[in-house]
Amino acid sequence: MLITVAHSPDADDAFMFYSLAKEKIDTGSFTFRHVLKDIETLNHEALKGIYEVTAISFHAYPLVSDRYALMTCGSSIGDGYGPIIVSEKPMTIKDLKGARIAAPGPLTTACLLLRLFLPDANIVQMNFDEIISAIKSGKIDAGLIIHEGQINYMKDGLHKVIDLGEWWQEETGLPLPLGGNVVRRDVPNGKEVARLIKESIVYSLAHEDEAIDYALGFGRGIEKDEAKRFVRMYVNDFTVDIGENGKKAVELLLRKGFEAGIIEKKTTVDWIEA
Repeated sequence: MLITVAHSPDADDAFMFYSLAKEKIDTGSFTFRHVLKDIETLNHEALKGIYEVTAISFHAYPLVSDRYALMTCGSSIGDGYGPIIVSEKPMTIKDLKGARIAAPGPLTTACLLLRLFLPDANIVQMNFDEIISAIKSGKIDAGLIIHEGQINYMKDGLHKVIDLGEWWQEETGLPLPLGGNVVRRDVPNGKEVARLIKESIVYSLAHEDEAIDYALGFGRGIEKDEAKRFVRMYVNDFTVDIGENGKKAVELLLRKGFEAGIIEKKTTVDWIEA
């Protein structure tokens, strides 16, 4: 059976799916095809149920929960770190009130976090890869950065205002759930698909150097040491198995989003154990 796996063209996702992409593990009767698109595009395509397996932002899950179930493997979770608000000139949290803050797509978890952190934020939506240049050009006052920007924003002379992963942990005592992988409910033996994805992640962690070399081809402007640092941030024990703390964090995030009126649908998470 052909399974299309859609994920972002980022070093951490590439690392996770390395052994499937390069056929390093036995997938039995399943054949995997990979589609690479940015996460906000995948969020919107998940609304249509296009792919059998896809990465999504946890923020988007309530909108697709009728079509998809979340896997207990493949999650991107920050343990005390996450998307960062940065600016060209040093700013305080107080300075953010009324400031024009660029944020990635409205269905990203990063955008949900910004709205939880700063309910009256003046948000300017733009593609994640345009945010740093917009800050430097003065088009916006600050920006919420994700992906590799989290580790190399200082190269661009930018200053951290706040790490929303730090804020989330201080508020909740839990890790920050950012994105996960879902399997479409009509896929026969979705549990076996999840198991193979988990096996791919375990393989990459056991063969880190070769998986990092592969992932480096997907990193935007980062060296191998930086790629390794970034991958280790978001491919961790929670990625192999989200565990009870991870599940609790996802459910709390969605509840807070619903209670704040940001998420319209109250959702109970349906997990597929890998």
